[in-house]
Amino acid sequence: MSRYHRKPNTYVREVTLKVANLERSLGFYKDLLGLHVHEQTEWHATLSADAETPLLQLEQPNDSKPKQKHTTGLYHFALLLPSRTALASLFSRLNEQHYPLHGAADHDISNALYLDDPDGNGVELYVDTDPDTWVWHGGKIDVTSSPLDLRSLLNEAEDISRKGMPANTIMGHIHLHGADMKSMKEFYNQGIGFDIVVDNLNQMTFFSSGGYHHHVGVNLWNGVGAPPPAVNSVGMKEYTLVFPSKKDRQKAGQRLEELGYETNLAGESFYTTDPSSNVVRMVVASN
Repeated sequence: MSRYHRKPNTYVREVTLKVANLERSLGFYKDLLGLHVHEQTEWHATLSADAETPLLQLEQPNDSKPKQKHTTGLYHFALLLPSRTALASLFSRLNEQHYPLHGAADHDISNALYLDDPDGNGVELYVDTDPDTWVWHGGKIDVTSSPLDLRSLLNEAEDISRKGMPANTIMGHIHLHGADMKSMKEFYNQGIGFDIVVDNLNQMTFFSSGGYHHHVGVNLWNGVGAPPPAVNSVGMKEYTLVFPSKKDRQKAGQRLEELGYETNLAGESFYTTDPSSNVVRMVVASN
């Protein structure tokens, strides 16, 4: 596991999506991307890379509506693969199936492929570059964007492309559409406790723990004041943040409440909602 996705850091572990058709979504996530179905009922499925640790929860509501545009919510979630070879092999599978990408970028900090699932939920598949090559200035990290050489990437593919996603694939980060950057900075920086590592003129902000390039990203590309999607719209239902200890989670909860945000206990999890109506499940690392 990446050192940025374990104690003593706070990081994203899983995402829950509402989908219009569960079987269609499983065709994408299981048959195409190679995730394992860990559990499944008629209306719900849990997917993982290692057949044990959940990465995605898929739920099919009875009255689902197509994904709404120009709202807050999910921009993309990002699966972090263990190597560039693994990324190349997955790209080879996508290429063989003629599945369209809507982007492929070399960000210096990472190499990334961007695509949408059948419901229009954004998915990033990426691999980090060597952290020793990342460039920092005063606590802020340099993030560039140039076209990824897909021909070169394809040449690095191995025949593991047909054997499923690598077991040590994890949820690397999540990127959200926000309605107001000031309040989102307050929530994720002052409340949750993330550092601000990218601050692009209030149009895009990256938040991270432990010197990572980002665990949570927020943009305003759907417009300042964008409304939340309808409850029954397909898209993200919630996502999970893992805190290194109960004490760290408790402190974050206290900070959020002091800022005016509610936290509610359900089982072993705390739940809260960020200023752009994204539901955050707060859990504690198990080891």
